[in-house]
Amino acid sequence: MTKFLPVLLALAVAPSLCTAFGFAPPAVALRGARAPVATARRAARLGPTCSTAEKKADWSSKLLKDSPDNNVTPYIANLVGRDLHLLPAHPLHIIKEKIEAYFKSRDASFECKDSLDPIVTSTQCFDDLLIPEDHQSRRFSDTYYISKNDLLRTHTSAHQTELLRSGSTKFLCTGDVYRRDEIDSSHYPAFHQMEGVKILDECKGMENREEWEAMCVADLKSYLEGMIDEIFGPVEKRWVDAYFPFTTPSLELEIYFNDDWLEVLGCGVIQQPILEKCGMDDSHGWAFGLGLERLAMVLFDIPDIRLFWTDDKRFLKQFKDGEITKFKPYSKYPPCYKDIAFWLPEDWEENNFAELVRNVAGDIVESVSVIDKFDNPKKGKTSHCYRINYRAMDRSLTNEEVDALQESVREKATKELKVELR
Repeated sequence: MTKFLPVLLALAVAPSLCTAFGFAPPAVALRGARAPVATARRAARLGPTCSTAEKKADWSSKLLKDSPDNNVTPYIANLVGRDLHLLPAHPLHIIKEKIEAYFKSRDASFECKDSLDPIVTSTQCFDDLLIPEDHQSRRFSDTYYISKNDLLRTHTSAHQTELLRSGSTKFLCTGDVYRRDEIDSSHYPAFHQMEGVKILDECKGMENREEWEAMCVADLKSYLEGMIDEIFGPVEKRWVDAYFPFTTPSLELEIYFNDDWLEVLGCGVIQQPILEKCGMDDSHGWAFGLGLERLAMVLFDIPDIRLFWTDDKRFLKQFKDGEITKFKPYSKYPPCYKDIAFWLPEDWEENNFAELVRNVAGDIVESVSVIDKFDNPKKGKTSHCYRINYRAMDRSLTNEEVDALQESVREKATKELKVELR
């Protein structure tokens, strides 16, 4: 639950909530970014309440496969298992702990799941949540597939039905999620979401939809408005009608913060077919999703989403558990802009170009943007000119270094994406 920030909204960023498929937005945008059996084996996989991360696995061997159905890169595999949300005094951990403490104070029976396997099936991630088969989120250009049926979760909502079938009825599920996306200061291919689910005991067995739906919505709003006040302090709020495949009615919560309206989460009443597939035909409840980076960037004044992944002590030492302190920039190295123009192939997917640039230059790239488009009616072709901003967060780049990276981008774009350079 990113432009959608878990599937019930990490809604984290760029596209619309529906496009991104999840309750939580991945990026921080002030407007327009719309962003979660009972066998011994399954119980062990779900882990204990408020679980901690297991020892880091050899993710490369699990994720990198020589198969046409696999599009995970070494760059992405290196991010899996970092578990930033579990690192003490990290901004994402601070936000996570504050939200969990609030929910536990309202109802001590809420479970906190934070170490579930990021590898899920397409059934968990899409089918169980009623996401249509033709939805953009299922595309090879949008999601990291390990095989035809296994993938890196695109939202923490991928665990929703799994947890419900295991007997959990009140839980928060937090974890890293992955989406092929554009490159800028608020988008990153890995980010963190939290999904919350509550099945209302008082609604069990109720048949009048109007009555139980109203009870679910009222309870949902009470919890989430209280959570926002706990994190931001008393702020002006407004509820906006939305659409998510897995909830109805669906809502987004916006707050007036720093002189503008900010979308902070998506939520709604869980679709009955989802609960019925979990053997909960006579139960009713709600779910929400939010992106931790979105909240942390606003609360801590962190200007670039890449900073969350840095090991630089100048960043990490600025924060303490339980405290929200404003980030103090320690450097701003000069940018280096390089342009590349080419004719597009017929099957052009812009996310593929962003992925190629990431694989070549990694976190040295701050942004990639289209600065010109040209249609040639005679040739029946379209040309794009992209501007790549190379800027490291910890040092100045040399012209020779950037030139070598740019040349590699040009060569790989021609070979792998079949573009025609201009």
